[in-house]
Amino acid sequence: MKSLNALLAAGAVMAFTHLVPASAAQTFYPGDRITGDHYAGRSPIQAVNGATASAQPLASMVGIDILKAGGNAVDAAIAMNAVLGLMEPVGNGIGGDIFVLVYDPETGQVYGLNGAGRSPMGLDIETVRANLTPEGTIPPVGPLPVSVPGAVDGWFTLHERFGRLPMEQVLAPAIRYAEEGFPVSQTIAYYWERNMRILQARYDAGAFNEFDNARATYLNADGRAPAEGEIFRNPDLARTYRLLAEQGRDAYYEGEIARTIDAYMRRIGGWLRYEDFAAHSSEWVDPVTVNYRGYDVWQIPPQGQGMSVLQMLNILEGYDLASMGYMSADTLHVMIEAKRLAFEDRARFYADPAYQPAPVEWLLSDEYAGERRALISMDRAMEQAGPGDPPQIEHNDTTYLTTADSSGMMVSLIQSNYRGMGAGIVPDGLGFMFQNRGEAFSLDDGHPNVYEPGKRPFHTIIPGMVTYDGQGYLSFGVMGGAMQPQGHVQVLTNMIDFGLNIQQAGDGARWRHEGSTEPTDGLGTPAGLGVVHLESGVPQDVREELERRGHVLGDSDGGFGGYQAIRRDPVTGVLSAASEMRTDGAAQGY
Repeated sequence: MKSLNALLAAGAVMAFTHLVPASAAQTFYPGDRITGDHYAGRSPIQAVNGATASAQPLASMVGIDILKAGGNAVDAAIAMNAVLGLMEPVGNGIGGDIFVLVYDPETGQVYGLNGAGRSPMGLDIETVRANLTPEGTIPPVGPLPVSVPGAVDGWFTLHERFGRLPMEQVLAPAIRYAEEGFPVSQTIAYYWERNMRILQARYDAGAFNEFDNARATYLNADGRAPAEGEIFRNPDLARTYRLLAEQGRDAYYEGEIARTIDAYMRRIGGWLRYEDFAAHSSEWVDPVTVNYRGYDVWQIPPQGQGMSVLQMLNILEGYDLASMGYMSADTLHVMIEAKRLAFEDRARFYADPAYQPAPVEWLLSDEYAGERRALISMDRAMEQAGPGDPPQIEHNDTTYLTTADSSGMMVSLIQSNYRGMGAGIVPDGLGFMFQNRGEAFSLDDGHPNVYEPGKRPFHTIIPGMVTYDGQGYLSFGVMGGAMQPQGHVQVLTNMIDFGLNIQQAGDGARWRHEGSTEPTDGLGTPAGLGVVHLESGVPQDVREELERRGHVLGDSDGGFGGYQAIRRDPVTGVLSAASEMRTDGAAQGY
């Protein structure tokens, strides 16, 4: 019989389930928790020196190792993000963008970093329109939707301001795992196989013209995506990370990596050029905030969708959710209606502020929240929802992680390749896939988010942060496209209004509304009722009451996001960390 090492070296997958025929699979019946609510996947992690939470347990442990080595929360976050780019390519990587919120205890302030890249300067809208899908949309694959990836510049910009350890040390764990390999986790394995199958089908249908690099990078020699527990290596990405560790961000934007990407894009008929990379920079931004029942909630301003969280909370503050009851029909009804109203403003006003700033002050004002709240009836869902009318306007797969250290510094970081694994194209020998974030541009000439050269597209990824009495209190995020603002509001109200702990707040059943106007749509058509998807934990009587009020209900389809969070007790400084059961993730502390 082969040794375990020999089996692993051969890429074998070992699991006791292989001893049971598939036809003999049994229904699983969960056990009972001795304490805590039964739906909570586990107890929160408690620690005093530092905590991490991410969608992959090995990445969370890397963050702890960095903290133990003398790094701070920023060092740990960058190290974890690099590891996740290797271990979770279905959600993120250095072919994508990044957004970060940092609470700095030395200044008592929250800082925002917009690490989004821009569209190619040499690609005009006429060329975009000449290369659309048969349905008339920007394709999700190939070079057309690829904008400059901003993650790497975001790392180094963040590190220059707040980092403590050298980047060589910060990136060392990711390099080691890329060279030596790691066992693929369950949920990631599922999405890996699914995404590569979808990309292969699109390539076979002629949607894009180069897929060999992606297959060589992300499939085994026999053409399979790695299965759960199978060892995966990415030596090309290890070399790329090593270049970054040795030469810094310039290797990516002005050096060997940028020149390799330029040559690759020219070879496959793409539009990104060396000059686009050389011109790129991240931007420090002032986060936007509202106070919700005594807690200051912070988000990155547009072109991201984080402000819709704040708009929803402003509307909901006018209701006594605690008296309405957790998971009651009244509570879900007003949340869904608030989402519908906020998302119409999201579609109408959120875009790159360098081209058309959103009317932020008006959108977040108490007066406007009152106007929007007045449109909600407790008895009946709105037949249509549209955006507000300001007095004057001046003319989706993701990973989330959070870290905290003993000083009180907290980092909320979200990073994405957008839809699926990205655009399906991998530059020669670099080991990462490009994002397809440019798919999120509008093609409507009158829209703030209309495509233009050198412009940042609308973004779905949003990190979350809460301060209380001027101190860092909660760093959190919920992954998953348009689910993200809805998830932010649900976990915040779970904690603030209903008193759930940080783990319960993420493990409780969720809802997701679809059918709002999108930032890629044209202007002027109000959205209808849409569909409300409910997880199976929502009680049957609540479902029936929502339907009676006119909501259209859909099934639980798995698209309810993935949540991680760290809470800091403002009195004791004790850190509580959570990672929910919908992902492979884990929270760690020491």
